[in-house]
Amino acid sequence: MENRKIYILIVIIMLAGLLCACGRKEPADSLLSDAGEGRGELLLAEDKEDNNIREHWEKGYDLPIEEDERKEAEADCRAALELTAEIYREADKGEASNVVLSEEVMAQMKEKIKTLGKPVTESGLYSDMENWEEMERFLLDAGRGKAGTVLLYMVHGDGGIGRLQYKYDGKNLYVLAANMTWGSAGTPMFTYISNTRIKEWRYTEKGYFGYELCVPEPPEVSEIIDGSCLVRVRPLSEECREMSEKCVIPLGYQGNNLLCSNWDVENLEELDYNGAYEYFYGMKYDRRFEPEQYPDGIPAEEFEDTIMDYLPVFREDLREWAMFDEEHQSYPWERLGCGNYAPNFFGTSVPEVTHIKENGDGTFTLTVDAVCQMILCDDAVITHELTIRFSKNGDIQYLGNRILDDGIFNIPEYQYRIGK
Repeated sequence: MENRKIYILIVIIMLAGLLCACGRKEPADSLLSDAGEGRGELLLAEDKEDNNIREHWEKGYDLPIEEDERKEAEADCRAALELTAEIYREADKGEASNVVLSEEVMAQMKEKIKTLGKPVTESGLYSDMENWEEMERFLLDAGRGKAGTVLLYMVHGDGGIGRLQYKYDGKNLYVLAANMTWGSAGTPMFTYISNTRIKEWRYTEKGYFGYELCVPEPPEVSEIIDGSCLVRVRPLSEECREMSEKCVIPLGYQGNNLLCSNWDVENLEELDYNGAYEYFYGMKYDRRFEPEQYPDGIPAEEFEDTIMDYLPVFREDLREWAMFDEEHQSYPWERLGCGNYAPNFFGTSVPEVTHIKENGDGTFTLTVDAVCQMILCDDAVITHELTIRFSKNGDIQYLGNRILDDGIFNIPEYQYRIGK
């Protein structure tokens, strides 16, 4: 009987051990199973992240940025911004909520940043790049396949400072772009940083660095994004800059056809006088034309006197060639709009005088390039020769324009403001 009890006790102990073992086995199996699934999910996440990175590198935009690169870019922007802090504080910022600094103030800021020893330019017209030799050396080396990097600072109209770090690895060119500006409390504010591959680039004989960034394209986005950029590296001569500012930038390439058509003193009938009036008005009175004061058109004498100040025409010519309201003795005027102007990229081009020839008869011939910084990204969409004469008091009279090398066939046909 005693032996039977001992036997039963042994069996119970063995069963208990077996049950314990079974109890331990199920959690152990679950643990192994969970670990396997977790590892699979981790590997899947890593693969997904790698695929995203690969996809970004293939697309060329929103590229990864190393933390040390981010910190360096922010520190450089802050240092440059603080150099210009006093100039920014004392500058006239106007009454508008969005700050727009004058070109003079931006030039002062550029001179400050120049002391850092790096290339620096500004976003205004005809801006000279300081320390430009380093930028040109980098671009020439990259053109030969030599890897390198260069830093360019950009002074913006709102007082902010951009930092563009161009890196060439022997095959592709990249730009790490960062920007810092002044916050509402007057403290530096880091606004953005991006890393992008440059799809195409070139350095022109004139000294322009033109490139197209990789950007999202349809069907990923519904509208075309302009990734083009054109930066003048080699400075324009002081004389050409002065002529550009005085003679051609007040006219431009939209709203009138003085710079984008062929004409001379013997062939003046095709000029758009009604369109040109507002530009001559601005040159004459140094203020914007205000059409509200002329609800019934521009009085004939006022219109004709202004036009004749700048073009060799007579009153009777204007009344024949321009749109003239004989009943009211006035010239009609209309704003540029969808009914009389089809927007085009050429119209945004900036005229730039590249050569000045004195003709010996008191006239000058200016060689002018139409520089388009937008999608065309071309430092000379057309090249034309503009003949002018200066009066004794310094006023300009325009005598003719000739577009070279059949360039007129490379630009949109001119659309007259009124009539024709």
